[in-house]
Amino acid sequence: DGLLAGDHRSSMLGRGSELAQIRAYVPGDDVRLIDWNVTARTRVPHVRTHLAERVLVTWVVLDRTPSMAFGTADRRKDDVALGVALALGHAASVRGNRVGLVAFGGGPGSPQPPRQGRAGLVGVWSALHERGAGIAAELAGALTAVGAAARQRSLVALVSDFRGPLDWQPALLDLAGRHDVLAVEVRDPREGVLEDVGEVWFADSETGERLRVDTSDAGLRARFTRAAAEERAAVEAALGRVGASHVVLSTSGDWLRELAVHLRTLR
Repeated sequence: DGLLAGDHRSSMLGRGSELAQIRAYVPGDDVRLIDWNVTARTRVPHVRTHLAERVLVTWVVLDRTPSMAFGTADRRKDDVALGVALALGHAASVRGNRVGLVAFGGGPGSPQPPRQGRAGLVGVWSALHERGAGIAAELAGALTAVGAAARQRSLVALVSDFRGPLDWQPALLDLAGRHDVLAVEVRDPREGVLEDVGEVWFADSETGERLRVDTSDAGLRARFTRAAAEERAAVEAALGRVGASHVVLSTSGDWLRELAVHLRTLR
């Protein structure tokens, strides 16, 4: 879909280095594409047709909402998300490819347009340190903004904990119909298990709602674990329905290795 030749295969035929087919010559074909070996064997002019090579445009959609500030292991979810954004920016900006950024819940209030090479990576790095309300308060609004800004087929990488209502499904379905989607989900181990620490106050980082809980209740802890698993299963199912490639990273352990292993499976 791009105007410049790149290092990614296209589904279309055109200029490139990978052979797609050899077919009989028809009037109007470029004579420079004639395959003389096949023509000599068959005594009928044949031309070589190659797969087009296109520049890949990557949009990183980054979650900067308050829930990303949570972390009880080696780091916070926000630290992992920022690292993922930079890692994807580095991988996506090599060899003439372009990378752009959209943040929601905080950060720059307008999309960082895709740029090539080092300029694209530096642009992402600079945008990550901008303060503001982001392009939208929630993921649904950010997906709508990306859909409006991404004019050619692109890779859209969502980096989020996907907490809260699943009202982003219609916007993601519309986006996935025109672009490839990579969903990078960031989790913390304590979000799925309630430890026995007696009576404690819990606060919702995004709504401010407070709740006193007796964590010594074994039945309550079991219901919490079950509800947390069901919520994550619902997110996984929603991403699967739109055909998104889904990887889960944790605030504990080596998240970069897990991301690299998953990215290799996409090739």
